[in-house]
Amino acid sequence: MTAKLRNIGPKSMAWLRQTGIRTLEDLQGVGALAAYVRIKRAGFKPSLNLLYALEGALLDCHWQEIPEARRNELVVAADAAVALLPKGRGKAMPAAAPVTTRQGEGEEASMPEPDFGFDDPDRQEEHAAD
Repeated sequence: MTAKLRNIGPKSMAWLRQTGIRTLEDLQGVGALAAYVRIKRAGFKPSLNLLYALEGALLDCHWQEIPEARRNELVVAADAAVALLPKGRGKAMPAAAPVTTRQGEGEEASMPEPDFGFDDPDRQEEHAAD
């Protein structure tokens, strides 16, 4: 059974499970950066917000509370690690099938894309005022 991780939604949790990270202890064992790189290597397309969310899960704080200096360290380290990943060959192919989760016995449903409001300038202004 997988436990709920702070800052981690259903889609990100599915990505983590597919890369062998199922619990907070698993995440603590590999660290936020390695977990993020595993997800990238698996062909998923996580944003940097996932990297911050993973760090926040480890520190038991909201991902937006990660200090700017630490965020910058994580970005530099992630860029360096991702640059070492093998490049795709030939034509671009989809990374993987849509992520699905079981909703009960025999039922399967696609997970909706979470809306964090990052693409909505009006919502960004609301958060900037916080």
